[in-house]
Amino acid sequence: METNTWTCIKKYTELQGTSGQEHRIRQAFRSDLTPRVDHVQQDGLGGIFGVKEHLDTSAPRVMFAAHMDEVGFIVTDILPSGALKVAAVGGWNPAVISSQRFSLFTKDQVYPVVSSSVAPHLLRGTGQTPQLPTVADILFDAGFMDASEAHAFGVRPGDFIVPEVATVLTANQKRVMSKAWDNRFGLVTILEALDQLQGESTPNTLIMGANVQEEVGLRGAHGAVNLMQPDIFFAVDSSAADDTAGAVGHQGRLDQGTLLRVFDPTVVMPLRLKEFLLSIAEDNHIPYQYFVPKGGTDAAAAQTELNGIPAVALGVASRYIHTHQTLWSIADFEATTAFVVAIAKALDQTNLKTIMGD
Repeated sequence: METNTWTCIKKYTELQGTSGQEHRIRQAFRSDLTPRVDHVQQDGLGGIFGVKEHLDTSAPRVMFAAHMDEVGFIVTDILPSGALKVAAVGGWNPAVISSQRFSLFTKDQVYPVVSSSVAPHLLRGTGQTPQLPTVADILFDAGFMDASEAHAFGVRPGDFIVPEVATVLTANQKRVMSKAWDNRFGLVTILEALDQLQGESTPNTLIMGANVQEEVGLRGAHGAVNLMQPDIFFAVDSSAADDTAGAVGHQGRLDQGTLLRVFDPTVVMPLRLKEFLLSIAEDNHIPYQYFVPKGGTDAAAAQTELNGIPAVALGVASRYIHTHQTLWSIADFEATTAFVVAIAKALDQTNLKTIMGD
């Protein structure tokens, strides 16, 4: 991996921004996106997209969209003790929340905060055994003496709490541990693909950027699609791996290539689109794997906008998503970047008509 790529990965995975609080991510992404495209547009919720225009106005409009937000929490109440009650922003398994370091974002400041837990020995003699908590059971502690001190430090309901994690390479230098690969993966892939397309003319108007608020119901994609008016839409996203128990009967395996998401609960990949993507992967010797997950992506929102547009997700499998620590494969990231580049180079008017045909 090149140094610039690793720097970009660390930058975006260590940046912090939940759904509705994406401004730090957007500022960085806008700065990196702008010199790589002809112009940048922003939708009303805060999604931003760079456009590489084709001289022929009838050329297909091809949209690749990541999402900027990551899962986190929002403060709902400040207790008399100074501890904070929260609601989840995005999907969390309550078993992985306790005793972790977070950052608390107030209007003007950022403070360290830790999630609460009960030490097992404090349960001795009580007749209780440790139980799986709910999010409502877990408090967040910034060390304030009481509610008035928390208030004096600017803490208010509606403030955001985001995991605090450093991104590191594994010992074999083939995988990475980070937070928020769902979906800072998409941002880095978009930027890397644009770098590889510099000086290349694609047979389409290329729209590449990122939505907001994907983790809370695919909210940002609706407005973005209506603003950008694509003919076809690709969500660039990270999905949950299922390979730690062995390869047989499991999908989403690390180091096996980019994901060909043929079906999920929200999107059935159009038949001709599947054939097109298979031919692109095989003709370009890009490793891929079939994938049938249990969750959806921004492709679900995009496909029902305008008059209905072909849409599907591209991406990688990552272990332990929606937690502090995700484990993912560099080889899979590189395969997906190559896939995005190859699709952008090949998707002309003829191919689009074939994809949309009977």
